[in-house]
Amino acid sequence: MSFIQQPLNPREAALTGCPLSLSGPLGRGLSRKILMNTFHLIRYFSTLSFLLIALAGGALALFFHQHESVQIKYMAEDRNVAMTQVFRNALWLDFAPMVSMSAGRSADELRQQVEQRGLHAKVSALMRDSETVKVKIYNLDGLTVYSSDLKQIGEDKRSNAGFIAAAAGNVVSELTHRNQFDAFEEHRVDIDVISSYAPIREQGRLMGVFEVYQDVTSYVRQLDQAKWLVGLIVLAVLGALYLVQLLVVRRAQAILSHQAKQLETANRELDRRVQERTAELHAEIVERRNAELRLDYLAHHDPLTGLPNRLMFAEQLKKSIGLKAREALQLAVLFIDLDRFKEVNDTLGHAVGDELLVAVTHRLESRLRVSDTLARLGGDEFICIIEDVKDASVVSALADKLIDLLSQPFQIVEHELYITASIGICLYPADGENVDVLVRNADTAMYQAKAHGRGRSHFYTPEMTAYAQERVHLEALLRRAIKADELSLHYQLKVDIQGRPTGAEALLRWTSAELGTVPPIRFIPLAEETGFIVELGEWVLRRACRQIMTWRVAGLVLPKMAVNLSVKQIERGNIVEVVRAILDETRLEPAALELEITESVIMNIEDALAILEKLHQIGVQLAVDDFGTGYSSLAYLKLLPINTLKIDRSFVIGIGENAGDEAIIRTVIALARSLKLSTVAEGVDSADQVDFLSAHGCDEIQGYFFGKPQPADAFAESWRQKTSCIASLN
Repeated sequence: MSFIQQPLNPREAALTGCPLSLSGPLGRGLSRKILMNTFHLIRYFSTLSFLLIALAGGALALFFHQHESVQIKYMAEDRNVAMTQVFRNALWLDFAPMVSMSAGRSADELRQQVEQRGLHAKVSALMRDSETVKVKIYNLDGLTVYSSDLKQIGEDKRSNAGFIAAAAGNVVSELTHRNQFDAFEEHRVDIDVISSYAPIREQGRLMGVFEVYQDVTSYVRQLDQAKWLVGLIVLAVLGALYLVQLLVVRRAQAILSHQAKQLETANRELDRRVQERTAELHAEIVERRNAELRLDYLAHHDPLTGLPNRLMFAEQLKKSIGLKAREALQLAVLFIDLDRFKEVNDTLGHAVGDELLVAVTHRLESRLRVSDTLARLGGDEFICIIEDVKDASVVSALADKLIDLLSQPFQIVEHELYITASIGICLYPADGENVDVLVRNADTAMYQAKAHGRGRSHFYTPEMTAYAQERVHLEALLRRAIKADELSLHYQLKVDIQGRPTGAEALLRWTSAELGTVPPIRFIPLAEETGFIVELGEWVLRRACRQIMTWRVAGLVLPKMAVNLSVKQIERGNIVEVVRAILDETRLEPAALELEITESVIMNIEDALAILEKLHQIGVQLAVDDFGTGYSSLAYLKLLPINTLKIDRSFVIGIGENAGDEAIIRTVIALARSLKLSTVAEGVDSADQVDFLSAHGCDEIQGYFFGKPQPADAFAESWRQKTSCIASLN
């Protein structure tokens, strides 16, 4: 470290961040340079301060002079205007005829009239003992009709700026110094006067212009005296300020000189600190290196389980593929997904879920070989590389062992948890030759395992990719179906037990421009899985409500329209606001809308009761669809604000063939009657079924026996025919 002990040049000091040593020749020269710059700074500061103080004093004096001059001008102007008013009140009656008839008269004629009327004496008497030294009166043509200086009578002032301003209705004043001035009774020398031009009005009409000269010599002299006094005071204050600043600067010079002398003494201490800092920097470098290693570890590992993450897994799989390609061997990729892990997080919290993931990691690691690679992709998804696979059956047996291992209970805190796992398997090179393809195919196989009942493994087949691609393509077409106007509603008739129409159920249909007619069993589950069912369900609800209002305009009154709600719509949490908004938009009364919710949805959604209660408060009708297929508690059913129970078609088709189905139907009808609920049997296709339901008191029937789902126009025509037929029979 000897190089640090040597004095550094400024560039080295800047690059290393170390203090510059002042003990060497360079440091001593720098100290002398600092001192020389200090002396120059004092001289420049003193000169600049003196100049700025002088300029400030001059500016203040000029400002004071201008300010006082303006004040004197305004004061004298006010007095001149007041004198104009006094003159008007006292003498205007004498001057008015003269001014009005002054046009075209000569100066001698005007002087003669002044003498004849004795106007000069009256003006002198009025202005006596005042500071007014001259008065002039002009007509509107600028002719001097009267002046206390008789020689000026008859002068033309039409081009005078003051006259022009006064003739326009303004008061204008000017402060001037006169070496000689003819006043009323004497000739004055070396005086300051303010002349003011003021308009003369009579009953709002401008009659002439009055010019008044006021002697302000005494005020100006007082101003000059005050200016000199203020200037001396300001000069004294600024001089004192200059001296104080000079003393402060000299004191600062002494301090800087003293500090410069101390720099060389402090250099040895600085060198010692530099050495200490060097040791600290070394420790910091080690710490930074450890931090970088930690960041690199976090960038390639899952922080919860410590397993490799997606990035590191992809790198490892790429290396393994390279090795197996050279050695003509195969490997397997296992995509592991924990079934229903979300329920653990939702019911017990994320802390328990994290502990479960760590426990799952330990179990998987205990069964895999050291040469195998286990990674966590995120959430509840794990993936592993099984090296040196000789036969697919070995991988299948390993997958089954892992599934059995994970199916054993986990003891997490005070909870005993049971989970299952679905595993997708693909082989290199048979199912793919690069990282992305292998991971995607293993993922596809895993979803196939879930589709076959979960808790099992499934090998990848090329048909799976075709199926997955078909689903992706179908989803894309479905999401464009609303804007492409490919969706429509068909309506199936509901009748009472006597066959009288009571309402309809809206059923969604899709006619794709590319695929043709797509059955609901094909696209509804896909919409549920992707979440698009929320937007789709809102479209169905709005279209059904609009159709009711359209039929009403055409004279067809449909008492009630049933619309199915999806579990995703309920889980979204805003279904109440959506229903209320659509009813307000279409102006449909709530009682005409019936929302059908499956029994399983009611039982599996935690706040279903609260949501149904809010929908009931709006006023819509609520029906439990597919009743009897779930596991609803009768005590819980009693709390639900529902109006109707719909008997599932799986029971209706057993009428006449299955006594158990018939018993269930009778029980449901009796239960509904005891709870004061109506019943609807769906899927009724034969007269025997109608007779059985009628005999046991079912309220409404829906099925192909009374009509298939039809487009809006066809349904409206069928409704009219049935209602008119029944009306004719009655």
